[in-house]
Amino acid sequence: MSQLRDFNTIFSLDGKTALVTGGSRGLGLHMASAFLLAGASLVIVTARKTAGEQGIDQAVAKLNALPGIKGRAAGIAANVADSKDIVRLVSEVDGLVGSKGLDIVVCNAGAAWGSRFEDAPPSSSVKILDLNVRGVFELVQKSLPLLERAATKDDPSRVLVISSTAGVNVPHVGEHGTIMYSTSKAAVNHLARNLAVELGPKQITSNIIAPGFFPSKLAQGLISNLGGEESLSNDNPLRRLGAPEDIAGVAVFLCSRAAAYVNGVDISVDGAARLAAGRLSRL
Repeated sequence: MSQLRDFNTIFSLDGKTALVTGGSRGLGLHMASAFLLAGASLVIVTARKTAGEQGIDQAVAKLNALPGIKGRAAGIAANVADSKDIVRLVSEVDGLVGSKGLDIVVCNAGAAWGSRFEDAPPSSSVKILDLNVRGVFELVQKSLPLLERAATKDDPSRVLVISSTAGVNVPHVGEHGTIMYSTSKAAVNHLARNLAVELGPKQITSNIIAPGFFPSKLAQGLISNLGGEESLSNDNPLRRLGAPEDIAGVAVFLCSRAAAYVNGVDISVDGAARLAAGRLSRL
């Protein structure tokens, strides 16, 4: 008989602490919710704004109202594209997690830009690369002492980089091109692979989740430009777009004991749309 140690809790995040950037809405909020429902003791979400319908306050209220959770959510306003703000954020996170350390860092905050190649201003490239690549590098770098504090050989600390299937294909060129966004996602994918090798000996895994289209504020403009949700669903091999549970399940798996030996992988969550005929490139 196979001996599976404590299999009944292999997908549990009981007692874990997590930081989710861009956690006040969309994919970040889905993952933060899943962590709490899976047993996390503290989930910290960040966004640039505290108030408003997309701000931290409303997200924390929703998270703490989840039924049956044992842990709690907290929020910290921060711009994770700014070096000084990253240092301040990590210091405040340190104060919240204390001697336990930080089990999970989810680098989810991101920026996009859509335009003709000829019309893209320099500021768009700076904004995208600062948040999508450099900010991820610096957040993980500054969080390293907290991650090391929580890490064990049997249950490593986790870094999740939320990328995009745009990092492995060329999805959108022409009038609504997203060339620098796509380039930034290819870069952050390779950053995560480098982190897997660099941080593995410290008992920290680094993995990539690459979503396709999920209805969200960030994606809604491009979804509209491509004909809307119904049209995109019909072009997907599974005939639908992503749902909250799709991203939540993969995130919980990668942060649970079930994925303790998974390091440096790229999991696409797109229903195999990236493999279908290139309709999305024809704009």
